[in-house]
Amino acid sequence: MIRPPARRPLSSRLSASRFLVAAALIALGLHQAPAIAGAKETAPAVNPQIEQAVAALRAISTLQADFVQTDRNGQRLSGVLTLQRPGKIRFQYQPGVPLLIVSDGSALTMIDYEVRQVQRWPIRNSPLGALLDPNKDVARYATLNPTGNADVVSMDVHDPRHPEYGSITMIMLKKPSAPGGLELNSWVALDSQNRRTTVRLSNQRYGLALPSNIFRWNDPRGTGRK
Repeated sequence: MIRPPARRPLSSRLSASRFLVAAALIALGLHQAPAIAGAKETAPAVNPQIEQAVAALRAISTLQADFVQTDRNGQRLSGVLTLQRPGKIRFQYQPGVPLLIVSDGSALTMIDYEVRQVQRWPIRNSPLGALLDPNKDVARYATLNPTGNADVVSMDVHDPRHPEYGSITMIMLKKPSAPGGLELNSWVALDSQNRRTTVRLSNQRYGLALPSNIFRWNDPRGTGRK
């Protein structure tokens, strides 16, 4: 069992959480982005392993997994990630951590129940949001990393036009029972100041029937449920 870390200032906790959100949105963008019919721009050739990884992420309908988030200081938070295509995601942190991160498919909301603070912004305005634009082939932003293991796919994803968004390194493992034959195992988010956060997933479950209200949240400001 992972014990909750010592309470940090709100700004530090939100900063760590944003790494998590940025990485998650990369995954969402990869499995949402469709090809552009009749696009005038000629896209460069994409590595077959990257194409396979993108196809595997697109094949996910629903996903639920346990996660452990580790920041650059070694502090860890755990919880449960729930994802539903297209664009919906929920990070439910471990008991004792008053943070919740939810996307309803159009906007991302971060709720801090301790200080009754809510932050909300459009998905495309979030970190690495340029990669979420459905009119772009996001595979063009990915670079394959050699792993020396045929069962492991590692790729860096970043938009060279927006270095301020940082980058994500995604690790996927071959698994026949996973959608597309590859399973998202972990990712490392690196911001423009080289601050690193690692997220590892385990106990992945696919194709679950999710409650209709799972991507809703209670407003701590006393204005009801969203």
